[in-house]
Amino acid sequence: MKAFLILEDGTVFTGTSVGSTKDVVSEIVFNTSMAGYMEVLTDPSYAGQAVAMTYPLIGNYGVTPDMESKKAWAAGYIVKELARMPSNFRCEGDLEDFLKEQDIPGIAGVDTRALMKKLRERGAMSGMITVNEDYDMGEILPKLQEYKVKDKVSEATCREVYTIEGNGPEVAILDFGMKNSVLRSIVQRGCKATVYPAHTSADEIIKSRPDGILLSNGPGDPQDCMSIIEQIRKLVTTNIPIFAIGLGHQLMALSHGAKTYKLKSGHRGGNYPVRDTDSGRVYISSQNHGYAVDYGTMDKEAVREAFVNVNDGTNEGLSYKGKNIFTVQFEPDGYVGDHSSGYLTDRFIDMMKGAE
Repeated sequence: MKAFLILEDGTVFTGTSVGSTKDVVSEIVFNTSMAGYMEVLTDPSYAGQAVAMTYPLIGNYGVTPDMESKKAWAAGYIVKELARMPSNFRCEGDLEDFLKEQDIPGIAGVDTRALMKKLRERGAMSGMITVNEDYDMGEILPKLQEYKVKDKVSEATCREVYTIEGNGPEVAILDFGMKNSVLRSIVQRGCKATVYPAHTSADEIIKSRPDGILLSNGPGDPQDCMSIIEQIRKLVTTNIPIFAIGLGHQLMALSHGAKTYKLKSGHRGGNYPVRDTDSGRVYISSQNHGYAVDYGTMDKEAVREAFVNVNDGTNEGLSYKGKNIFTVQFEPDGYVGDHSSGYLTDRFIDMMKGAE
């Protein structure tokens, strides 16, 4: 069955339907990872976005248990070629069936190189995946031009508080759309983790007397989360160690008066180099974000830039002077790429132990 990817500028890519046949309107973004497509599809940070993969063959090892959430979050999936005969000792099915089960529209046979070139030149764009050959461009384009990814944190967060027991420090995690790998990085270090919905009050968290607080990754524009930022400001007034990742990093910066801005085409993949401004060492990081902190808008007496993106110089991490707070834009224990920056999670554990 034919499928069509229609972009907000009127460009149309034709391919084959490989998932759900429903129409979907979303932001169109791309991921540069060569592997890890299961983790990409199930990352809550992709809520409201259809993901195009730059690697030309996707699905060759089939469906594996490497899920970052209980379900897929990507609004759509775009590939050059979908493997039809997956082979791997962990394979539990093929990717096309997974897309259908998860009700995700997919399109294969797209000239992804041309699509990526357009997204790099124009920036992230809205688009529609449809199997309707009689689509009305005059009706579709206004919808695409009006589409915005809104309030996805409320959709992606957990619905109630839950705890995973451990013998180490107790970590309160604010879930803005947390990946399993973030939680796993804490639990594997022996910590007791209590996970709270995104809109939990600071008073409730403080009352539980945690040894540390982790602000998780999540989807969308950080400036849509003003009520959460107010609660973060209250958490900052305590001396409880705080570690923030991804969206959490951006929200912490906003709570300190920073500004954020939308990147032209975002950072999404497992091969982004970031430089530690102290040691000069470069780490290869896993990233998934479309917004960045404008370090130039921050008070240099209160905060120090800890990590910088080697490719474009954007901010990748902050250390807050005189406070037990540090934040990173990337994921220290990411599902793909180099895991050597996992020492940052260890630093958080040490901070909690020092505060005990």
